[in-house]
Amino acid sequence: MEFLKKSIGIIVFMMVMSAAFSQVNQEALQAAFSKSYAFEKNGDFTGSMDPLKKVYDESSYELNLRLGWLNYNAGLFDESIIFYNRAQKLKSYSEEARFGLILPLSALGKWNDVIKIYDAILEVSPNNSVALYRLGLVYYGRKDYNRANTLFNKLVDLYPFGYDGLLMLGWTSYFLGNTNQAKVLFNKVNLYNPGDKSANEGLSLIK
Repeated sequence: MEFLKKSIGIIVFMMVMSAAFSQVNQEALQAAFSKSYAFEKNGDFTGSMDPLKKVYDESSYELNLRLGWLNYNAGLFDESIIFYNRAQKLKSYSEEARFGLILPLSALGKWNDVIKIYDAILEVSPNNSVALYRLGLVYYGRKDYNRANTLFNKLVDLYPFGYDGLLMLGWTSYFLGNTNQAKVLFNKVNLYNPGDKSANEGLSLIK
């Protein structure tokens, strides 16, 4: 019986100490993030990393995500990729980590990797409008108008009166030779934004 009492006492003590440690750890993290935001507000991205490095824990999704962002803004793209990859592995369904990872990859011109990430996002969230639009832009920039058309079409299905989707589907249709559809789409853009420069340029090219 005495042994049981001691065991219970030890367990209670450990629970109290664990709670106290967690509170201290939380306070240290919160202070580090607060200092980091203050440095970032002044445009000092390198300084913004220092408080976080002092409390860095590789298993922390939040720390890895934040350091990915700060390294990207500091122009340290390879380091940014490392932190974003760690964040993504910790939270395998995280779209914010994947969208973050796209930033340094795009800056380095690694477009094939960018495409793979957008595909991964759309596999989990087929109707993610941001991924549909941005991946469509990648294919449009590569003049792969058929793939761009598929993505922009889906975007317009989701947002029939959305400016970005209508405009890019209009231009994609134009380059695919679907001038009648392009004209309809450019005219819709002018309903959203009367006198739109890009839409009117497209209309001027259609005979």
